[in-house]
Amino acid sequence: MTRRLLLSYLTLAALVLLCLEIPLGYVYSGAERERVVNLAKDEAESVSAYASLSLLMGSGAQDLPARAAHCAQRIGGKVLIVDANGALLASSHPLTAEEARNLAAWPGIAAALQGAATADVRTSTIGGVQYLAASAPVRHGTESQGAVRITVPTEMVHERVHHVWLLLLAGGVAVLAAVAVVGFAIASWTGRPIRELERATRELATGGAAAPVAIDDGPPEVRSLAATFNHTAARLEHLLSSQRAFAGEASHQLKTPLAALRLRLENLETHIALQARGSLGAAMTETDRLARMVEGLLAMARLDEKAAERERVDLDAVRAERHHAWRPLYERHGVRLALAGAPAGEVIAVPGAVEQILDNFLSNALRVSPAGTTVFIDVRRIAQHERRFTARQFGQPFVEVHVMDEGPGMTEEQRRRAFDRFWRAPDAPKGGTGLGLALVQRLAHASGGEALLRTAPLGGLDAFVRLPAASTAKHRPARELQTVRGQG
Repeated sequence: MTRRLLLSYLTLAALVLLCLEIPLGYVYSGAERERVVNLAKDEAESVSAYASLSLLMGSGAQDLPARAAHCAQRIGGKVLIVDANGALLASSHPLTAEEARNLAAWPGIAAALQGAATADVRTSTIGGVQYLAASAPVRHGTESQGAVRITVPTEMVHERVHHVWLLLLAGGVAVLAAVAVVGFAIASWTGRPIRELERATRELATGGAAAPVAIDDGPPEVRSLAATFNHTAARLEHLLSSQRAFAGEASHQLKTPLAALRLRLENLETHIALQARGSLGAAMTETDRLARMVEGLLAMARLDEKAAERERVDLDAVRAERHHAWRPLYERHGVRLALAGAPAGEVIAVPGAVEQILDNFLSNALRVSPAGTTVFIDVRRIAQHERRFTARQFGQPFVEVHVMDEGPGMTEEQRRRAFDRFWRAPDAPKGGTGLGLALVQRLAHASGGEALLRTAPLGGLDAFVRLPAASTAKHRPARELQTVRGQG
């Protein structure tokens, strides 16, 4: 933020300086050019008056060469004096024969012979004078007696104009340096409390303590923002404390009565008539479902309790271990559980997340798989340039873990809603709570990945999760997740 503020100050100061110094430089250049032109015209008029008087007195042939040489030496330039026919009367510098014959055709001399004083000025691109020639007619009354042409050297004027431009540039740089120093102090003063707020917000977002931010300096708006943040952080800490207290109390107050209710229902089984045992079994099933729902809700409440570091997880080992654990249960239901895909190596995930995701996927796949079908656990390592559709964009290679069944599958609308809490498909088998996939999505997000559903190649459901590959993934804080297995 300090750099952006300083850059804005410098940009504004530079714009102001450009708007002031460029017009000032051009105004000075124009004034200097006008001064030199006027001086040259005055000198030409002076020589013209002297030439007119000398010609009138008949001493021009003797006086004019000396006057032209003296004037040229004094101004450091060149002086030409011609008669009414354009013939050379005096020159401060040598001329070639061709130049002497064509003097009357020179633009300035031709105009002066017609009675008009002229000035030929050429300037540089920044307004400095590079060339200056002034011509004036030599007259006696209304009769033209000749013309005078003076060429003035302008190197000094040119250097003076450049010197002024350099002074303006140096002044602008000095002003920008001063603005940079003052602006850095102001930007630091303004940005310091904001950086403190950013640090506190980052700690709060990653599960740190909601400690108040003590900000006594800085702009009033920032101090007001700090006070609001402290109030919000305190309220959030209170809400989190209340949630943790509720989770602990609910774990004891709900689980124990449900277990006691389940036990009492089991004890009633031998004391009721056979025709009523179906209702008793249904009541016991609903009790089990309620217990699983309570466990799922408590797990969801514990997801954001405290921060944990993501770690490297050997995906191949976890996949093999879960395949070994679930295969006997699949075989009892007449469903084959198979591994597919090449070894994928390590991924980055929060502790226990991969196991829980696979358990939820495998539990759901077993419920919907008819006997005689196969459920595949497939892993695929996807490079960055091979990314296809995904809800989250990955900046590094990632690994997909697929669980594909041959069941009835889901419609597009059902797949969109499957990760909502408590949502269950209309034709879903009994016993689920609608929290399993919601927990899977939370686990995937906490690991820096994404859980998705799509149609499997054989018509069933392809449930998969994308996780960052450990080769280039960075370890960042995530949310601690409690182990929740088999929440269908």
